[in-house]
Amino acid sequence: MTPIQPKRQYGYERIERELRLLYEVSNAMRTTLKLDQIFYIILTALTSHEGLGFNRAMLFLVNEKENVLEGKMGIGPHSGEEADRIWKGIEMAKLSLEDLINSYAKFKKDPESRLNTLVKGIKMPLTEEMGILALTILEGMPFEVTTEEAKKMVSPEIQNALNTEYFVTVPLKAKDKTLGAILVDNIFTKKPITKSDIRILTMFANHAGLAIENSRLYEETEYLSKTDWLTKLWNAGELRKRLIKELEETRIQDGTLSMLMMDIDNFKPFNDTFGHQKGDEVIRKIAFILSKRSRRDDFVARYGGEEFTVVMPNTNKKVAGIIAERFRKEIEETFESSDMSKGVKPLTISIGVSTFPYDATDMDKLINRADIALYEAKKTGKNKVCLYAANLGKGFLGFIKKG
Repeated sequence: MTPIQPKRQYGYERIERELRLLYEVSNAMRTTLKLDQIFYIILTALTSHEGLGFNRAMLFLVNEKENVLEGKMGIGPHSGEEADRIWKGIEMAKLSLEDLINSYAKFKKDPESRLNTLVKGIKMPLTEEMGILALTILEGMPFEVTTEEAKKMVSPEIQNALNTEYFVTVPLKAKDKTLGAILVDNIFTKKPITKSDIRILTMFANHAGLAIENSRLYEETEYLSKTDWLTKLWNAGELRKRLIKELEETRIQDGTLSMLMMDIDNFKPFNDTFGHQKGDEVIRKIAFILSKRSRRDDFVARYGGEEFTVVMPNTNKKVAGIIAERFRKEIEETFESSDMSKGVKPLTISIGVSTFPYDATDMDKLINRADIALYEAKKTGKNKVCLYAANLGKGFLGFIKKG
């Protein structure tokens, strides 16, 4: 005879469910190091019916450079009608937590995620005057807003943006550092948030904080591997990767793409006279000008030494030449008005321009054609923009007139 097993108490079942949830979500977070995807997994676990089941969940991170708190992501309905539609859809489709986590790509493309848009628009100073959310970071502890008295401590910005009355915040921690905060509420169901809910939410936030910190460290390392240490521009390796991608997209769209290859004139005598530190200062200053004056879709890289490159999608040769001349002129005027080049030949820049598909149909030839045009600019007097043409060097007239 099989002995009768004692009935498990509700408390034990709840603990078992919570541990299973933490295990599932921890496994999901280990599958990616992309920060946005980590955010999505965290917030989905907080709002899923198989997860903690809050109506809405929002994630905020500290921007240490600006000492502000920034909204990063929000998951949940924006209205009662939307809530009914979403929850009925999940129930009818019998979507599990795993199914919802795997819907990340769909979430990213969702133009109707109004809550997410609102949360990402929140940016507030990290001071006590900014209320409960800021205090969660500064004090490093959870807060419950469950009374009218506590509600008075909510910043108007949060109140107006999220229209939330009663909620709970918990800090996101990694070791001894507070990275941000999670805010959850039950704005539609009005279900009370219990002490037990806050306990598991805090435990969950500790796991989430470590996952976020690991992802940020990975992204920082990946970024550093793609950038030039001196200028913080993209490096030559990343340039080639981006150029391959942009050329493929340009082929599909049957468009044009231009490339500028630049070299600092008279840099070696300047470097030999004033030393490498002053030389580095020149390179950084030119990198700053190129970054500041390039357009949003342009890709600026340090090609090596005193050479720079700008990749310009959807740009024909005429427009590329005009923009190149603006770069040339501003760099000339910058060093004319400084004391940096006194006693040596003036610091200027020469630029070669090539355009896909007219000058070349692949990456290596496009780079080579821009290099040829650059060499022609250097050979014929420096401090000028030269447009590549097949007759380059044989009576070629493709120089941009200075002015």
